[in-house]
Amino acid sequence: MFKQLKSLLLTASVLALSACGFHFQNGELIPQELQTLHLESSDPYSDMAVSMRRQLQLNNVNLVEAKAGVPVLRLNKTTTSEHVVSIFKQGREAEKLLVLDVEASVKLPNKEAFSISTKVNRTFFDYSRAALAKSSEKEVIWQDMREQAARQLMNKMVALQHQIQPK
Repeated sequence: MFKQLKSLLLTASVLALSACGFHFQNGELIPQELQTLHLESSDPYSDMAVSMRRQLQLNNVNLVEAKAGVPVLRLNKTTTSEHVVSIFKQGREAEKLLVLDVEASVKLPNKEAFSISTKVNRTFFDYSRAALAKSSEKEVIWQDMREQAARQLMNKMVALQHQIQPK
């Protein structure tokens, strides 16, 4: 009886959500002026540029070649750094703080440029006896940080909507 009730409630909720036109928001918050833009970077094949391009495509932003009348998202500067947070008794590094700092700007046609930036921090436990595994783990963490930075830049582009719209 309880199992049938559970399946009935699950079916009813799925039908209710599909019947009302519910869908996940994907790019709906991006301002209309930024729905089509050109992504510019000093290295278009860098890991950060690839992550940003992927995030833009996931949010249904049309990426086009540079031409007049198209807004430009420029990745100005990407900085990575590592700081020692703690050490072992023997004096070797135990834990590091990984920092990714990204500065970008959105330039609208015939208007000023808006600067956006983000900073992502992660801690990383560095155990020298498992150097190869830790090297791979560190690269996975860096990639995750780039994806998070790209998502944060997208959120800041959404926040630009109040500055972009004419008053």
